Amino acid sequence: MTILLTGIDGYMGWPTALKLSQEFPEERIIGVDNFARRKWVGECGSDSVVPIYSMKERLKAAREHGFENISFVEGDLTNKDFVDRIISTHKPEVVLHLAAQPSAPYSQINGERAVFTQKNTVLSNANLLWSLKEHGLTDTHFIETTTTGIYGAPNIRIGEGFVKVVDEEGNSDVLPFPNIASSWYHVSRGFGAANMMLMNMQIGMPCTDVRTSIVYGIATEETALDERLATRYDIDFYFGTLFNRWCAMMIINHPLTIYGSGRQIKPFISLEDTATSLVKIVKKGNEGKYEVYNQLVEYVRIKDMAEWMNHTAEKLFGRAPGIEYIPNPRKEKEESEYSFENENFLKVLGKPKHESMQETLPEVLEKLKRYEDRIRAYRDRLIPKKR
Repeated sequence: MTILLTGIDGYMGWPTALKLSQEFPEERIIGVDNFARRKWVGECGSDSVVPIYSMKERLKAAREHGFENISFVEGDLTNKDFVDRIISTHKPEVVLHLAAQPSAPYSQINGERAVFTQKNTVLSNANLLWSLKEHGLTDTHFIETTTTGIYGAPNIRIGEGFVKVVDEEGNSDVLPFPNIASSWYHVSRGFGAANMMLMNMQIGMPCTDVRTSIVYGIATEETALDERLATRYDIDFYFGTLFNRWCAMMIINHPLTIYGSGRQIKPFISLEDTATSLVKIVKKGNEGKYEVYNQLVEYVRIKDMAEWMNHTAEKLFGRAPGIEYIPNPRKEKEESEYSFENENFLKVLGKPKHESMQETLPEVLEKLKRYEDRIRAYRDRLIPKKR
């Protein structure tokens, strides 16, 4: 079996590649990336605070630790000719599509980046799906990590991809949950979800839509083996996810910034459980359906999260950074009864390794303390620049 993994150089992609190698040691894992994430973060004046090595050095270290079946091809998935060469050459039985411009704030900077984000997302998705079809690989399992952000923040319990609708006459149907995302990035992932559903409907290609929540954490079991295997850890406003950025703030005693009231509820999953679940989804397979998993383990209210992180800082460091409320740069509901169904996802994942961020926080802070100088060097990138 050949597994094509896109976005291998990314925060999620590299740890997933190592876990795939461990689970499928006799199979071929072809990683694809164009190193754009490194460029985008650099454009924003930042860098990964955990130093990351070149792909050549990463692969060398991977082989030394027994991950011997990972290879790499550099290229741009928005280029159909490149995609066709990859698909026709390797004929993958599984495509695990993690490549994307993944930042909502980046997509909101200006019109140029909004359009770029949507082109990048939609073209990569469509090129891969159509190349598989045109090369007769209609049984290839296509898996894409989209986002729970597609759902927006409705005041109803969110099913795994679908919602039951009843009209005024009592007629009912189960329909795809509408794309009511609140950023140009999140909306673009809804287009990818619709494309997967369409391709499945038209030709029966097995498509799995993994709606990823906010991912947190500094390492997985595999990336912790060697500093050369480390994955990136961004802390800037544009690419640093909430928990990860706040951990950096705690290290340098910077107030935890809350946008708006802090009453928003957000879903989370650890990096370890993210990568593990993706490998298990590959292993489970898909019998010609369009399936949706809500990839999350817990959800918390932002204000509550800031309070217990301050309490932890007090215990660990003898001082708490405090909380700073700033105007919300995002257009989103400040209040909602936000909850998800994720039973199907948990059946695949099994017992999460990290059921609570509170349990994980001390370990992340201990590892992150090594990079305090780098955090201080990018301190001005922690909050949005005034425009």
